[in-house]
Amino acid sequence: VLASEDEERLVRDLFRDYNKLIRPVEIMNMTVEVQFGLSFIQLINVNEKNQIMTSNVWLQLVWTDYQLKWDEADYGGISVLRLPPDKVWKPDIVLFNNADGNYEVRYKSNVLIYPSGQVMWVPPAIYQSSCTIDVTYFPFDQQKCVMKFGSWTFNGDQVSLKLYNDNYWVDLSDYWKSGTWDIVEVPAFLNRHNNSKQSRPTETDISFYITIRRKTLFYTVNLILPTVLISFLCILVFYLPAEAGEKVTLGISILLSLVVFLLLVSKILPPTSLVLPLIAKYLLFTFLMNTMSILVTVIIINWNFRGPRTHRMPNWIRVLFLKYLPAMLLMKRPNKTRLRWMMEMPGVGMHHYHPRQPPPPPPP
Repeated sequence: VLASEDEERLVRDLFRDYNKLIRPVEIMNMTVEVQFGLSFIQLINVNEKNQIMTSNVWLQLVWTDYQLKWDEADYGGISVLRLPPDKVWKPDIVLFNNADGNYEVRYKSNVLIYPSGQVMWVPPAIYQSSCTIDVTYFPFDQQKCVMKFGSWTFNGDQVSLKLYNDNYWVDLSDYWKSGTWDIVEVPAFLNRHNNSKQSRPTETDISFYITIRRKTLFYTVNLILPTVLISFLCILVFYLPAEAGEKVTLGISILLSLVVFLLLVSKILPPTSLVLPLIAKYLLFTFLMNTMSILVTVIIINWNFRGPRTHRMPNWIRVLFLKYLPAMLLMKRPNKTRLRWMMEMPGVGMHHYHPRQPPPPPPP
């Protein structure tokens, strides 16, 4: 009971003349120094189409309020107060590159107030930040997303930002690993913009660069390997004999499979015209090559079933393949046999040729 009375009396004395709308400075031209840090808890999602990164983080804000000091001995040894954040002045630190319009923290966790006047606020938040996605090397890509925090209304001369405990890295001690992305590095940078030439006040902000690398196992098994295997099937079209009508069927089946994989890639990747992924270029190139192979196959089948009765070989083809090309390949034309001579005669085919029959055996 005595402890509650001391705490009640302490709160009453601290907030008797307290005004949470005024910056906690004794002199108007003094600067409130705010230490700001970030703990990355979970990478929830990376939306490539909308170029948005959704993350679960804990913010760390520490500043000093001279009006909230007390002597522990006068109030029963109370060393810390836990109060709602709406009771005290807070810096309006927001995420500048927010993508969903919720710039402030949604859950208002309690602030911790210490006898020295130091105020600590560690609110959890789920942010959707804009992130430029470069899918050139998809699915072996690496992205760098930025989370830029700063005061919305105060300039650097009124509220100065500083990295929490001079830590130039995001805290990953409580990070929950993602099944899709690996975090490579998470450096933090304090930016100070001096606009003395334009007579503008100094501005400060803190940027956290989150470099993530995509895990490739899922895409390798479900996208890369099937695409490569289907590409090798294009070669088998030429391995089939010319009499096989399945040559065109196989080529069209491969063509349809490539169209399906192109649709899958287009659904995953953002609809941008700035860059075309290498896998999309590979699929498009394979698509064109397979189309050409189908055209060549149709021509080969057509030529294969041509006969001397319906078609006559053009002179330029006869000269090219029977005169110049054999000479380039150091090939000699074989001597003509009686069978070949009769087959090459116009109007004479295999049905006109009857080999000499042996005489019948003598009667017994």
